[in-house]
Amino acid sequence: MASSRMIDADEVAKHNKTDSCWVVLYGKVYDVTGFLPSHPGGANIILQLAGKDATEEYDPIHPTGTLEGNLPPEALIGTVDAKSLAKLAPEAVKPNKTSEGLPQLSSLLNMDDFEQVASKQLTQKAWAYYFSGADDLISKSLNHSIYQSILLRPRVFVDCKECSLATTMLGHKLDIPIYASPTAMARLAHPTGEAGIAAACAKFGAMQMISNNASMTPEEIVKDAPADQMFGWQLYVQIDRKKSEAMLARIKKLKAIKFICLTLDAPVPGKRELDERTKSIAATPAIADIVKSSGGHELAGGSGLGQQLFAGTDPSLTWKDTLPWLLKHTDLPIVLKGIQTHEDAYIASLHSPQIKAIILSNHGGRAMDTAPPAVHTLMEIRKYCPEVFDRIEVWIDGGIKRGTDVVKALCLGAKGVGVGRNALFSLAAGGIPGVKRMLEILSAETRTAMRLLGVERVEDLGMQHINARAVEQQLYDGGSGLDGLRRTMKAKI
Repeated sequence: MASSRMIDADEVAKHNKTDSCWVVLYGKVYDVTGFLPSHPGGANIILQLAGKDATEEYDPIHPTGTLEGNLPPEALIGTVDAKSLAKLAPEAVKPNKTSEGLPQLSSLLNMDDFEQVASKQLTQKAWAYYFSGADDLISKSLNHSIYQSILLRPRVFVDCKECSLATTMLGHKLDIPIYASPTAMARLAHPTGEAGIAAACAKFGAMQMISNNASMTPEEIVKDAPADQMFGWQLYVQIDRKKSEAMLARIKKLKAIKFICLTLDAPVPGKRELDERTKSIAATPAIADIVKSSGGHELAGGSGLGQQLFAGTDPSLTWKDTLPWLLKHTDLPIVLKGIQTHEDAYIASLHSPQIKAIILSNHGGRAMDTAPPAVHTLMEIRKYCPEVFDRIEVWIDGGIKRGTDVVKALCLGAKGVGVGRNALFSLAAGGIPGVKRMLEILSAETRTAMRLLGVERVEDLGMQHINARAVEQQLYDGGSGLDGLRRTMKAKI
């Protein structure tokens, strides 16, 4: 893409309809008229910025190479003089950032502190996307509150001078059992984005899962990682399978990425009302008029960021068809994310050794509201099919705010514990140092809890260290329903 034509800002502003739609990105003018019908997020998101400088909206969301991968060379038609770019600024309401300076990171003592600071630093759009959950936020809230119903059982007269958080996941050594869950568009929080999270994880020997919808390319994210740093790649299978196959081929070339995390807990996007209310930008009447007058008919798209990200995602995945397809296109270990019942955990364990681990998750309470918290699923497995723990690793995410939460999950049998919003909020609150501070707090709290329980190593944590009777009363009590599956398993053996 190359064009030396200089275009006046007033000329760009005229092209704001469906039959002639120009946008400015990084000072360059693109004719995206032909791309409107195929834009994954819908045409309205582009039309809201038609004839304007879309860089501020575009840049934090799209990884390097997105333009080149989606637009033909002839779409670049010229450049705009830098002095006239101000004329093309969107009419949308700008970020509601606080005028106050950031607090000292040492003054932030817990995850709620990071969330509070982030709420003042993030744009309205970014906050709504990160914070939102499905419907009435019941699952989102329960993800954390469930941990408060589990009590710890401290022991005394135990030498607790030494305490190690070291563990292994999929055979790889890690310094802490806390990992960064896959979260989309981290550059909405801070310019360092996913690479910033990676840098913090490197300092603490923590694993990071890279989102399929990251705002940076996987190559950029792992570029400066130490040789022994562990990454996973989250996969949302696309309706156009060739796109997913091409990405799997790219991932295969990156030695830092040790597994593929196939996400299953959101086959379709949930209704995240806070996110949907913001749409893509805070629309003004002038922008609404552009959309309404852009061709005489309503165009698809223009909903919240969550809805836009799921455009093109395949909702028809099955045990029978999808796993064989995936195994043809990767030789990396497969981790299934989004298990929410003991039945599905058991079925996953039948596919060992192809499947190495599962992640118990309800997508951060963002898919189906009133879906169970991961702790419920973890305890269901213990109740109905504990043999799952012997066949595959069980990881967990959602609602972690304290080191005591980490310890309780490990006591229940989890091998690793993921944090998603914590990583984003701490990134927004302080960039790379903010994420380091977040991991420092969680690690210190986890180590303190283990010492007070009289436990030196994470593998020694168990049910004897907790009282979960209050949660047991809430568990599914309809029987295991696994007799047929067990007979199948015995036949295989």
